[in-house]
Amino acid sequence: MRWGYPPALRQAVVPAALGIVATVELLALDLPGTATALVIDWTACALLVLRGRFPLAACTLAGLVLLIPVGEVDEAAAPILILALATITIARRVGGVRALTPLALFLAALAWGYLRLDQPVDVSDLVFVSAVVLPPYAFGRLMRSLDARNVRLAEQAELLVRHQELVRREAVAAERARIARDLHDVMAHSVSAMVVQAAAARDLLRNDVTGAEAAIDEVTAVGREALGETGRLLRLIRDTDDDDEAAAPLGLDRLQELVDRFRRSGLQVDLTVEGQLAALPADVDVSGYRIVQEALTNALRYATDRIASMRITRTATELRIRVENPASGTPDSGGGLGLLGMGERVAVLGGRLTHGRSDDGSFVLTADLPVVR
Repeated sequence: MRWGYPPALRQAVVPAALGIVATVELLALDLPGTATALVIDWTACALLVLRGRFPLAACTLAGLVLLIPVGEVDEAAAPILILALATITIARRVGGVRALTPLALFLAALAWGYLRLDQPVDVSDLVFVSAVVLPPYAFGRLMRSLDARNVRLAEQAELLVRHQELVRREAVAAERARIARDLHDVMAHSVSAMVVQAAAARDLLRNDVTGAEAAIDEVTAVGREALGETGRLLRLIRDTDDDDEAAAPLGLDRLQELVDRFRRSGLQVDLTVEGQLAALPADVDVSGYRIVQEALTNALRYATDRIASMRITRTATELRIRVENPASGTPDSGGGLGLLGMGERVAVLGGRLTHGRSDDGSFVLTADLPVVR
């Protein structure tokens, strides 16, 4: 536990120390008027205790009290230290023209003190009078500038912390959205394929046992793949050191495998590929795979006669994926998460996604992904 002193006690430490120094000096000098000088010095020190709450009033009064002439004790140096503390405090705590008023009063009082001695005033006297007030004032202004800079730095640090927290939250939200997209892609594809194959197995069970067994085998394979993909996503969420993602990346190099899986699920896919799909940027490669997967999943669920045509075109600047199928329902009518996920993937890459019905009633989806950014 960190212990601290009350503010009033902290404000009293320096004035009390200066009062003790003044007392020791006056007692050592033992000049006429020592008692009066002690009262004046301690009165000024007492006023300086209030400098935290009333910097202008307390320090101005303390300085004027110190400059009251007292007998032969003008040679004492401790009052100069007390006056310096008052001047520094005014320069540090009071801004604008108000800080110059006490300074002018101090200089005037010092000058009057010299003039009342009925002695010639030379340059050295002017330098001394100026040296008593001006350097402490300059030091106080410097401290005021440093205080203002520290305040600005503290505000900037607070803004930086807030910005970092905002960035962290945005990163968490983006990661959650990415995981949600991947989970939807995996589960929607797998469950749709399993439902279609299970229905086919039920229809074939009495008349075509071999066909029914093949359909059930496909359901099993799709289920195992879904479990594997879900496990991979869970490992990513837990942030474990796992090399499965690097060992078996999902990309368009596995396009034929993906299309064959849909064909085994009962979807007739007419695939056309123009250009080389190798050496695509990693994010474009993975997003392209997921977009094809989601588009064919929607076609499997809603296409009339389960027919879809897909054309993938690779140019020097972009990758275009176009899927068209006769539609008997609204694609992704189960909540719109599939099209939403595809839109997010395309937006992250700076691409463009369009979808809707054509004049002949077919549903057409087109995704343009920039290859060079």
